[in-house]
Amino acid sequence: MSGIKSTTPSLIVRVGPNGSPFYEAKWRERQPSGDSRQVKRRLGPAWVEPDGNGGWKKRRGRTPDGSLDPRTAHVAAAAMVEAVTAESTHKLEQAAQDDVLTVRTLARDFLDWQRNVKRAKPSTIRDLETMLREPGNAHVRGSGTSTGRIMRAFGDRPAADVTAREVSEWLRELDNETDKDDRPALTPRTVNKYRSVLHSVFAYGMRADTHELPSNPVASTDKRKEPPAPRLDFYEVEEVEALARACEAGLQRPKSTRAAGPLAFGDDEVEWRRAEDRQDAEVFRALFYSGIRLGEALALRIADVTFKPDLSGAVLHVHRAVSAGVEGSTKGGRDRFVPVGQQGAQALARAISRTYCTEADDYVFCGRAGGRLDDSALRKRYKRACAAAGLRPIKLHGLRHAAGSIMARSMPLVSVRDVLGHAQLSTTNRYLHGKVEDSAIAAMNTAFGAAPAASEAPDTQVA
Repeated sequence: MSGIKSTTPSLIVRVGPNGSPFYEAKWRERQPSGDSRQVKRRLGPAWVEPDGNGGWKKRRGRTPDGSLDPRTAHVAAAAMVEAVTAESTHKLEQAAQDDVLTVRTLARDFLDWQRNVKRAKPSTIRDLETMLREPGNAHVRGSGTSTGRIMRAFGDRPAADVTAREVSEWLRELDNETDKDDRPALTPRTVNKYRSVLHSVFAYGMRADTHELPSNPVASTDKRKEPPAPRLDFYEVEEVEALARACEAGLQRPKSTRAAGPLAFGDDEVEWRRAEDRQDAEVFRALFYSGIRLGEALALRIADVTFKPDLSGAVLHVHRAVSAGVEGSTKGGRDRFVPVGQQGAQALARAISRTYCTEADDYVFCGRAGGRLDDSALRKRYKRACAAAGLRPIKLHGLRHAAGSIMARSMPLVSVRDVLGHAQLSTTNRYLHGKVEDSAIAAMNTAFGAAPAASEAPDTQVA
């Protein structure tokens, strides 16, 4: 940016209210845009007197300190022009710098758009905030601080100046980042997640209604090749029932609590704890036998459950969910009605057959005061119960995968999709991993000319 240019100042003698003369400098400032403005600055008392011709001349004697004669007034005027021009140039440069859209400003604008316009799920906002956090910020939990990888690399950069080469080199740095044991610090999937978030930020900045960035520097960079997803592992019915029995026995509680024994508590507390243990068991059964998400189960009200008269089944109206501790709409914002078989219906019926919080708007699974269960604490109890039951470790969300996999053995895939609430059938396809129809085996035998099995051979009569 070219700086501000000023013309040679003119000196003017003016008379103040008290009748004393003073010097004033006047000049024009020309902006880089071509505009100009007149500038006037008072320089100080003038050591002059009228010359008899309507002008001014230097007074006799030595010029006192603090006063200006014609020679020193020219020097003061030149210094004043230089100072004012420097100040104006600095302000202009600062204003131009403030107008530059940095990646940090763009990221904050993007987050605000996700919160207030897109109305993204709280869990989505939490993940984006984590990825776009400043380096050195304290973690919400624990004593660690954030690495702030995106902001550290690009936060101060003008968004329009970021190049694909810069982004590509940064992604390679993430590939090569190691931990204290000299092992890769980030998986290819995590590197791709960083890439995806930065891509989304720039894609937002390119929109005509935002910042009209000329291009997205992330678009032409390479995604990292991720290893194939591991085979989907899940519990069967017998294993989930073993998990539930461990909860009913209180084995999902911390060892320190169990070691105290029932004698450490009063009768009322012992009964409360038994009720909580039974409820934990029913929560895990309900998740398994219905396939609903944990956040949907935590938001489920008694009015949302309709039982068949003989408890041979039930229907759940799933229209709310908890995300990052906030209750709102379900994932995708769609209501659905979920059929539940006998085992799930009985688990739900046992959960609400309590003596407290039994109104229609009360939660199916609740705390002692009727509030929602805490998902983080529930996950910890699930993990302890799995260990106590001697089960291999599978995440709590694996109960939903188990439901989908088991349903896919005997239900049409579209029905499984509707029960689980998937937006796309392709998402449900993952549950076909263990399903092979007998007709497919028969077709293979026919294709390769194998003799049909006895059950497939046509009926024959023996003479």
